[in-house]
Amino acid sequence: MGGPSGRFGTPGRPLRRSSFLIGFTGALGVLLAYAVFLGVRNSAGILVLVVIALFLAVGLHPAVVRLRGWGLSPGLAVAVVTLTVVLLIIGGLLALVPPVVTQSGQFIEQLPSYVDELRGNATVNDLIERYDVMARVESAASADTIGRALGGVLGGAQLIFGTIFRALTVLVLTIYFLAYFDKLRALGYALVPRTRRERVRLIGDEILTRVGAYMVGAISIAVLAGASTFVFALVVGLPYPFTLAVVVAVTDLIPQIGATLGAVVVTLVGLATDLPVGIACLVFFLIYQQVENYLIYPKIMRRAVAVNEVAALLGALLGVALLGVVGALIAIPMVAALQLILREVVLPRQESR
Repeated sequence: MGGPSGRFGTPGRPLRRSSFLIGFTGALGVLLAYAVFLGVRNSAGILVLVVIALFLAVGLHPAVVRLRGWGLSPGLAVAVVTLTVVLLIIGGLLALVPPVVTQSGQFIEQLPSYVDELRGNATVNDLIERYDVMARVESAASADTIGRALGGVLGGAQLIFGTIFRALTVLVLTIYFLAYFDKLRALGYALVPRTRRERVRLIGDEILTRVGAYMVGAISIAVLAGASTFVFALVVGLPYPFTLAVVVAVTDLIPQIGATLGAVVVTLVGLATDLPVGIACLVFFLIYQQVENYLIYPKIMRRAVAVNEVAALLGALLGVALLGVVGALIAIPMVAALQLILREVVLPRQESR
């Protein structure tokens, strides 16, 4: 019998569970799953931007809460945090881009002369003549070759404008997520059954707190690495010390491999400046990375997210394999969240059985 009559009429009898209906429903489920897979695959680029924006919003939300505690309105607190981040990004770009462009042009112009200097060595000169290195270097350093590598003027313009579009998309999404953070969090908890909502809210808030603490810890470590590099560059007389400090600080945000990338860049600049300076850069980063890896990083991250070292390494490797640099950035907070869920939900349930 049908149920009580409502606004849209009386419900009909339940459909009979025939074999045809079961097969048809299963086929629709398979088609729906395939359609979802195609949608996720085709929109992977946008989904990555959404993940980055969510990660940034979770990390910046504690700053918004702190400003609101000082008496600022929610909208003004979000505006202050956003403006601060934008100014920091602009300052980093202004410090980084001009020297990189200038030094790259000078390097391309002087590359053949570097090879000429190497020809003073008989062995190196023999290799240069045997493999026609001079012609290859001149060809590689020509404007036409560089233009073809970038895909021509149109390809270079697409790369630049595509990067700008993605950066603006992340910025706008981050602002929206920050502005509606509390509402989005409340909506997510409302989707959970009422009997479990309180426990899910407590665990969810703890996960969000750990993600924010991870971002604060990572930024603190990166700033310390950049400041140390800046002081060292001033002492040994490296060119563009502030730019090199920005490079080290930005790359240091990438878990596992970021510090090594920054060290390689600064060491190459030191070797191009003077051989003893390059050796000093190599020694400095070897010592500093040991101090950071075994003293600074464990102390800060253990207090912030309390992640097992082996789990953090495996998470970072999987993150890089799945999502590249973005995966490496969000790997450790995700590992912290999974570790918390395992300890508070999965393991107690297994023990109660």
